[in-house]
Amino acid sequence: MSKITAYKGFNSDWTCRDFQFEVGKTYEHDGDVRICGSGFHACENPMDVWSYYGPCDVKYAMVSLEGDTDKKSSGDSKIAAGKITIKAELSAGEFVKKCVDWIVSAAKGKNEDSGNYAQIGSSGYSAQIGSSGYSAQIGSSGNSAQIGSSGNSAQIGSSGNSAKIGSSGNYAQIGSSGYYAKIGSSGNYAQIGSSGNSAQIGSSGNSAQIGSSGYSAKIGSSGNYAQIGSSGNSAQIGSSGYYAQIGSSGYYAQIGSSGNYAQIGSSGYSAQIGSSGYYAKIGSSGNYAQIDVSGQKSVVASAGYNAKVRGQDGTWLSVAEYDENGDCCGFATGCIGKDGLKPDTWYEAKGGKLVEVSS
Repeated sequence: MSKITAYKGFNSDWTCRDFQFEVGKTYEHDGDVRICGSGFHACENPMDVWSYYGPCDVKYAMVSLEGDTDKKSSGDSKIAAGKITIKAELSAGEFVKKCVDWIVSAAKGKNEDSGNYAQIGSSGYSAQIGSSGYSAQIGSSGNSAQIGSSGNSAQIGSSGNSAKIGSSGNYAQIGSSGYYAKIGSSGNYAQIGSSGNSAQIGSSGNSAQIGSSGYSAKIGSSGNYAQIGSSGNSAQIGSSGYYAQIGSSGYYAQIGSSGNYAQIGSSGYSAQIGSSGYYAKIGSSGNYAQIDVSGQKSVVASAGYNAKVRGQDGTWLSVAEYDENGDCCGFATGCIGKDGLKPDTWYEAKGGKLVEVSS
């Protein structure tokens, strides 16, 4: 039986649906194999992995499938198999490069161009467009476009729904106005914008500028100096590089940063903000914010109603207090490790002081 090379996403602990995997190991399923039902699942097109695992807190791997298989009759390239080998972990940048390579390969003889300064346009549905040359300008207005570019200075635009866009070169400028966009870039200095709902955006290069105005955006960046902005509700934003600047104005944002010197701002309600790097500066003006800082020498300020904060020794906290009428009546300020404030303890503002949140 021939082996099928595919790609799979995992949780950050290498689990998938509560099954524990390990790189280099082979696993066999005992029983029938049914797509979306039983067996081990992966995708032949790496970009389809983003339909099941967004760019934040995800592990990627190249896998080999064997034995009985079952594929979807339509839609994406998801496949179920009776036997899977987790061949190699892929970094975010390596994974995006695989996405680009797949698109370029699939586009051979269609809309592919390997020369420099390519100008490619497509207005039909389900377009597959690939370019490996420098300074490509690629536009698509149809739905379900799959666009890949591996050269530098690419300018890629898509106005259709369900676009899948990958770029591995430097200085990429990528814009998408349709819903369900999946955008990945592994080069430096990427500028990525999406105005549709449910965007999934990942960037592993340095100095990324990522903006999303639609709802339910999932944005991940692993490079340094990221500038990430989201104005839609229910955003999930993660950054692991240093010097990240992250802003969110929508409700229910979930923002995480693991690099040092992060600057995080949120103006929407019910934000959940976590930072594990040193020297984070976090500001929130929305109500019901939960801010958790595990890095040292950070500064947290929250002006919203009913905010809860916690941090490590040396973290300064300033939290607004509200009276029974819902009016702000002052701020409670303190430094963890001083004034009786303890690390790893949730605090809120009451009576002009930071007090422990009652369970």
